[in-house]
Amino acid sequence: MTRSLTLTDAVFVGLGSMIGAGVFAVFAPAAAAAGSALLVSLVVAGVVAGCNALSSAWLAARYPQSGGTYVYGRERLGRVWGDAAGWAFVLGKTASCAAMALTVGVYAGAPKTVAVVAIVALTVLNLTGVQKSALVTRVIVVVVLLVLCLVAFTAREAVQPAEFLPSGILPAAALLFFAFAGYARIATLGEEVRDPARTIPRAVVVALSITLVVYFGVALVALNALGSRLAVSTLADVSPSLAPVIRVAACLAALGSLLSLQLGVSRTALAMARDRRLPSFLADLRWAEIATGAVAIILVLTVDVTRAIVFSSFCVLLYYAIANASAWTLGKRLVPAIGLAGCLTLAGAVLWQL
Repeated sequence: MTRSLTLTDAVFVGLGSMIGAGVFAVFAPAAAAAGSALLVSLVVAGVVAGCNALSSAWLAARYPQSGGTYVYGRERLGRVWGDAAGWAFVLGKTASCAAMALTVGVYAGAPKTVAVVAIVALTVLNLTGVQKSALVTRVIVVVVLLVLCLVAFTAREAVQPAEFLPSGILPAAALLFFAFAGYARIATLGEEVRDPARTIPRAVVVALSITLVVYFGVALVALNALGSRLAVSTLADVSPSLAPVIRVAACLAALGSLLSLQLGVSRTALAMARDRRLPSFLADLRWAEIATGAVAIILVLTVDVTRAIVFSSFCVLLYYAIANASAWTLGKRLVPAIGLAGCLTLAGAVLWQL
């Protein structure tokens, strides 16, 4: 692997991971749980994600290798914790791949068929090289952000405001965390980033900050436009006149998420195979990418979107709990402590949905 990704490439990989998942997949179930308290849930998820981002950035600067928290846990906490993080990531993010592929299929009108085609197509794209994947991700993110701006300007007014449901704040935050979980995706590409000690921490912080602003703006617009109906609606209902354009953007956003998800999962599988934690043939990046796509297709054919999101959120929260514990050993204290407590709390909140 060559170090070809710049800071801009890294930021767009992170944005592509988050924006597609958050805007088009989890706002409705989160609103069903928390109502207008969705905004509070968003802040809670954002704070936990911010702590995780800083912990991941510090660790990535110290260990600029493929594998992310699998490497950090192994180096800082020991082999068992590294293995646990690796398995949590591979399982959780493969479920995320299935969720994003199914999201593309739902918006396209043929969930299973289109989902399988999307996974196959993006696996082939990833096999051509990470630089081409990063370029495609950049184009997708720009298009989606433009459409979201149009939605904000053309949104209608709500008929019935959403109810404020305090008991749903933590469950909704756990679901919304799924939308933020791509901020450290670039850390799993540590061997392909230029000047990783400088680039990775900056990319993580910039991508998360932009996404937080976008999410909060879209949440305000959606609640104002749909009120209580947000729980049973899609973003296309916010601006009916733009519904066809929004559906296309949703497909592109989910494809962007799927693309970067496959990049991250395959690199973690590669790192684990190097250490004989997965079959040795996966130490070849091409086989790791093919295997990731194959498992995602199996999940697409056997699970639904909501179940995939819930399972992914639980696994990824455990993954970042280990990241925060690892960052604690670097001499950092407050941020990793908040991140660890937040991850474990949200993981408990999501357990009842499994």
